[in-house]
Amino acid sequence: MAEKVFFSVSMSLDGFIAPESHAVGVRAMEGFIAPEKHRDDPDVRRWMAQWMELQQWAFPLRFFRENLKLGEGGEEGHENDFARETFERTGASVMGKRMFDLGEQAWPEEAPFHTPVFVVTHTKRDPWERPGGTTFHFVDDGIEHALDQAREAGGDRDVRIAGGGATILEHLNAGLVDEFSIALSPVLFGAGTRLFDGVDASKVALEPVRSAPSSRVTHLTYAVHPR
Repeated sequence: MAEKVFFSVSMSLDGFIAPESHAVGVRAMEGFIAPEKHRDDPDVRRWMAQWMELQQWAFPLRFFRENLKLGEGGEEGHENDFARETFERTGASVMGKRMFDLGEQAWPEEAPFHTPVFVVTHTKRDPWERPGGTTFHFVDDGIEHALDQAREAGGDRDVRIAGGGATILEHLNAGLVDEFSIALSPVLFGAGTRLFDGVDASKVALEPVRSAPSSRVTHLTYAVHPR
């Protein structure tokens, strides 16, 4: 069985993990893989600019470039090691339907997980197998069942709650998360998807595990305990 359930996200200094508007985000991801689509849409340009700024610490990394097939080269060092460690500890992932909808538009044919992924949804769908070892399984009977399947599939590696924010929060409030890491980025959004909006603070206690500043972001890791 998997040892830990964790999540790892980038977050703006004012607490947002994604820019405002899911619908705009879908169009922006379409534009990311097909730049001619929506390129004149000011909302898409704004969303993409904010999203790129939030994730700017990851794009130069060798591991990130290799995993998303963005080309050779890239930076090495402790941030690259952190990204690789996050990937290598993950035996399976759980994500919400909104994150899957965004990713289905933007991921390369060889999706970047290379493990089973369990999508929490209300719609039945056959598994979707991608090259490179990623198979998406669609679970329509709740987060606990999705997590149970991910634990079994993950073997002795950990399960990552990949996102989005609502799915992460649901697992956190249900006491199902053991640990999380935040790449705290020095940007301000003002609006968007807040990571901890709606958290049940009466049930969640945090223990600092690691703090690692860099020139781009500060990596914060916490263990989660019941309060």
